[in-house]
Amino acid sequence: MNWEQLLSTVRYGQEDRENPSASFRSEFQRDYDRLIFSSAFRRMQNKTQVFPLPGSVFVHNRLTHSLEVASVGRTLGEMVASRIRESEKADKRLLSEIGTIVATTCLAHDMGNPPFGHSGEKALSYFFKEGEGKQLKERYNLNDQQWADLTEFEGNANALRLFTHRYEGRREGGFSLTYATLASLIKYPYDSKYPKKKYGYFASEEEAFRKIFEHVGISANADGSYPRHPLVYLMEAADDISYLIMDLEDAYKLNIIETQKAIDMLKAFHDEKEQARIGEVFQEVTDTNEQIAYLRAKTINLLATACADIFMGNLDSIMSGKFQKGLVKHLPDHLRNPLEVLEKTGFNNIYKHRKVLEIEIAGFNILGTLVKEFTYSLENKSKYYANIRALIPKQYEIKAENPYDRLRAVIDFISGMTDLYALEIYRTIKGIEMPSLR
Repeated sequence: MNWEQLLSTVRYGQEDRENPSASFRSEFQRDYDRLIFSSAFRRMQNKTQVFPLPGSVFVHNRLTHSLEVASVGRTLGEMVASRIRESEKADKRLLSEIGTIVATTCLAHDMGNPPFGHSGEKALSYFFKEGEGKQLKERYNLNDQQWADLTEFEGNANALRLFTHRYEGRREGGFSLTYATLASLIKYPYDSKYPKKKYGYFASEEEAFRKIFEHVGISANADGSYPRHPLVYLMEAADDISYLIMDLEDAYKLNIIETQKAIDMLKAFHDEKEQARIGEVFQEVTDTNEQIAYLRAKTINLLATACADIFMGNLDSIMSGKFQKGLVKHLPDHLRNPLEVLEKTGFNNIYKHRKVLEIEIAGFNILGTLVKEFTYSLENKSKYYANIRALIPKQYEIKAENPYDRLRAVIDFISGMTDLYALEIYRTIKGIEMPSLR
């Protein structure tokens, strides 16, 4: 791999069009702005991160989580870029944009996720895998990869589709992001048939995926998978660092984790000298919310710096496509051990808490109903199902003759919903609330 190709400013779907010559924004800054002003990004403010959407206590939703990950990602990118510029002969202007590219992919990393967090993914998969839709593989003569796409819905693959697919009434190339940004977004560069839990693209986007990786100069491995784009490691690290620490802060604010326990878990990342400094700050800052906010910022900076060091220390391996696992998996024990404590606390105390389980149960039932009803509407000609199908917006209009593409359009519509919109459509279908006639 080489940075000149990896940092391509050419736009997907707009390859023959010249980029604006006079602009104060770089092509990668335009990518960032294009995402942050999009309706798909705004909808994340009403998508569950972990906890139910807030009442009096404001916890993270998908949008605030993504903004914070982007902040961490930009810092990671700038740390790395400053050091790469010293040794690489590539265009310094392109290398200086690494922070912007990583921040953009961090903004985008959850945009393919459905409503209600992971329970939404499970509900969409369950209908085809174990529910009433399991007979559709034979009925529609779907191949193994198409069926795996449906029975194991993957938000990462859905994000690539969101950014590259030409929806009804939209332009060629989808969001028309740069090839560098698109390649840096793909955490799992293989399809649903590959023997891994997660994957990076649906059968419908296989051509787009191969085109992107060919353009940025990343060649396939012997097993048909591809090495990651180097900047994926920075985006992934920013997400790993952020969600573990911010989930802890949310749990503290909701009284799921005791204050002192939250403080102790964050202090554990720091050596004796830094803990003494923390004690001095706490003598001045006595508000517990501010204490935890201070510890959160200090811990994120520590972990980000360590991940940047790991990236640079393994740059040759990363650039040759041989580096294995994420950056946080290579943290030294004095940082990795307290991070594992956060992971275990999240699994045992946070993600199994009643408030989290309630939203998962509700989301599973709501999305399960929606995928069933809208899938049935594809072939049932009754007046009732004609009305159901009429609820699908024009941009997701189902014109394809191919059964897989028709099912894909249904999933596009449902996965793009907010939590509240999904609940509204569910109530309409169930007749729980009669629509106003005024």
